[in-house]
Amino acid sequence: MDQQNLNIRPMRADEIPAAIEWAAAEGWNPGLADAACFGTVDRCGFLIGELDGEAAATVSCVNYDASFAFLGFYMVRPDLRGRGLGLQIWKAAIAHAGARIIGLDGVVAQQANYRKSGFELAYPNIRYGGIAAANVLNAKTPGVVALTDVPIALIEASDATVFPAPRPAFLRAWIGAPGHIGRALMRDGALAAWGVIRPCRRGWKIGPLVADDRASAEAVLSALIADIGGGEIFLDVPGVNHEAVALAKDLGLAPVFETARMYTGRVPPLRLERVFGVTTFELG
Repeated sequence: MDQQNLNIRPMRADEIPAAIEWAAAEGWNPGLADAACFGTVDRCGFLIGELDGEAAATVSCVNYDASFAFLGFYMVRPDLRGRGLGLQIWKAAIAHAGARIIGLDGVVAQQANYRKSGFELAYPNIRYGGIAAANVLNAKTPGVVALTDVPIALIEASDATVFPAPRPAFLRAWIGAPGHIGRALMRDGALAAWGVIRPCRRGWKIGPLVADDRASAEAVLSALIADIGGGEIFLDVPGVNHEAVALAKDLGLAPVFETARMYTGRVPPLRLERVFGVTTFELG
């Protein structure tokens, strides 16, 4: 069969929810307000590939600044796979990033293919899920406040220690999105920990969860779970943060799946020991 050429173009804002639906069909369990938040970063970063006017493939490669981009939503419609369409839209995404270093959270089985495009493994991210064990959760901790009460400059400064590029518009949207709940732990006027929990197609995801230490992370996480009244939660943690892994296990959460965080080059030094919950596999 001759390879068909995709008509590849940026998605309109009202088309991003369709990509979210495809992700849901793949079992990625997106958040209910993800589409609106994702669209704040790079208006041309979500690409759709069409055949005969119908969606055939998607990818996102959002440019955060002049140096860093993040790739996600790389999907081909199931009935059209194996025709080379994925490679076409992949190349368009890489071209959109230009000379920027690109990050992604890819399925482990595709690591070899990503290496062919210049990506190298940095560390694994592991999704844990389940009902949190009540006996592990802290009682109400003094100093835990609504995240919306914390100056955004403090949040941005904390995020800059764990993410390779500034993302102020995204953080504002993420914190303020419908259904999203944020909590923070202040200690001696400093931001010791902060996190967001959001409703998903199934249960709730906690991310980001950034903290100076496990005790601070646990205090914020406990507050977030209390805010939703319990239920099924999911927490994505870097495999290299042993304290975060231990916290997830002590909560009684079980591994759901694993991704490979990969980059095409060197990113600024990140304090992964502060990452107790990854924001999102789709946008980093």
